[in-house]
Amino acid sequence: MTARPFGRCHGMTKTQRMLAALALAGAAAGLAAPAASAAPVSPLTLPDLPSAAPGMPAGAQPTSVQEIGSQLSTGANQLNALMELPNQLAPVIAPVQPLTDLAGGLE
Repeated sequence: MTARPFGRCHGMTKTQRMLAALALAGAAAGLAAPAASAAPVSPLTLPDLPSAAPGMPAGAQPTSVQEIGSQLSTGANQLNALMELPNQLAPVIAPVQPLTDLAGGLE
């Protein structure tokens, strides 16, 4: 038996171990790819709309998925407008900014 440096693997260098791991990963991916591509593609279906709860107002329940999308779009636009509010208020805040900075420095 020959003496080996401490911490070395028996017979394989680090590069050989890395190449073996890459080859194993590539083989596994190659075997999985045909199985995934052989599955039939199902058509995209939209979910059913929720039913109205008892006592819910008539206009509260959306009638279509497009209506839900338009409501979400409207909400996103309102959120964007709210995010722009500090930029719109900058001209109003600018004249009193030195006073608020001074008041903050006195604490």
